[in-house]
Amino acid sequence: MPNTADDKTLLRLPAEKLYANEIEALINEDKDPVPAGWQMSPRQVFTFITGGKAGAVPITPKYIGHNRLVEVAVATLLTDRALLLIGEPGTAKSWLSENLAAAVFGDSTKIIQGTAGTSEEQIRYSWNYAMLLAEGPSDRALIKSPVMTAMETGGIARIEEISRCQSEVQDALISILSEKTIAITELAREVSAKRGFSLIATANTRDKGVNDMSAALKRRFNIVVLPTPATLETEIGIVKKRVGEISANYQLTAHLPADEAIEKVVTIFRELRAGQTLDAKQKIKPPSGVVSTAEAISLLTGAMALAGSFGDGRVKEIDLAAGLQGAVVKDEDKDQAVWNEYLENIMKKRGTKWQPLYKACREMTS
Repeated sequence: MPNTADDKTLLRLPAEKLYANEIEALINEDKDPVPAGWQMSPRQVFTFITGGKAGAVPITPKYIGHNRLVEVAVATLLTDRALLLIGEPGTAKSWLSENLAAAVFGDSTKIIQGTAGTSEEQIRYSWNYAMLLAEGPSDRALIKSPVMTAMETGGIARIEEISRCQSEVQDALISILSEKTIAITELAREVSAKRGFSLIATANTRDKGVNDMSAALKRRFNIVVLPTPATLETEIGIVKKRVGEISANYQLTAHLPADEAIEKVVTIFRELRAGQTLDAKQKIKPPSGVVSTAEAISLLTGAMALAGSFGDGRVKEIDLAAGLQGAVVKDEDKDQAVWNEYLENIMKKRGTKWQPLYKACREMTS
């Protein structure tokens, strides 16, 4: 649906509202068969994710990467297998998950954030205990989980960072994904999934070993590995696009960072992430944290906020330097030495083009 006046006051809109016009255009232009429970055909979902046109309406790309991976993800949601998106931090797992749910079902808000404290009740159901004590088990006292609600409506539930959930929570998913039902023993009935129900989970490869998924659970998923952006140009394109979208949503008053500024930030992040310079001629010590594409987007958005609030509206080197210091130095003892070494051995020696940023970064570390 189109954005309402109330929507404009929200800090962040879900994808189905943010791109409501595009979704409506794709539905209206759809000529292919629409699967049960879906609002548009798989081909139109693919166009929504990768970009294109629906009549006269341009469709902005939501994911920039391997189109075949998107095709596999969309095709998985047509089957009885759940979808698991795996990748490094910042590879747009959550963003892709949200937009897939928005395109397929029109609702991306049925979400569970996986943490060490996520309980089995959050996967299945829980109770309003005041009402439970007053009148016993009843539908009024039942609190449905996002997964149960998605099953009843034939929608899509999302679980973020599934590998952070404890083993008993992961085990609860096995029966749900196998039987497509949730038994409510207190009410002597069960909820069965309607056609269209599916589940999209994400997992961070940096969290491997936190709570390893069992082989039984992995078999219930079709796994799609999302790689980091393959080239500097691809990553610059992703960062530039998302910074533009986020700054417009936050109504930042500063100008978008210059292409040269974006290229420098992305270059620094790629080199620190890879442990070597882009030309592979010099080794670099990587920091303890993850300098991901998402971090670069956040850094540049923060630089715009600084420039708009405390500068002349143009992102300068000092604005970038403040973000770089915070993004790279997560562990003061180790990372500060890594950052200092990068500044002196790499950035300082790159010539006049890099000198203003080098000097600004040096000011932040002194």
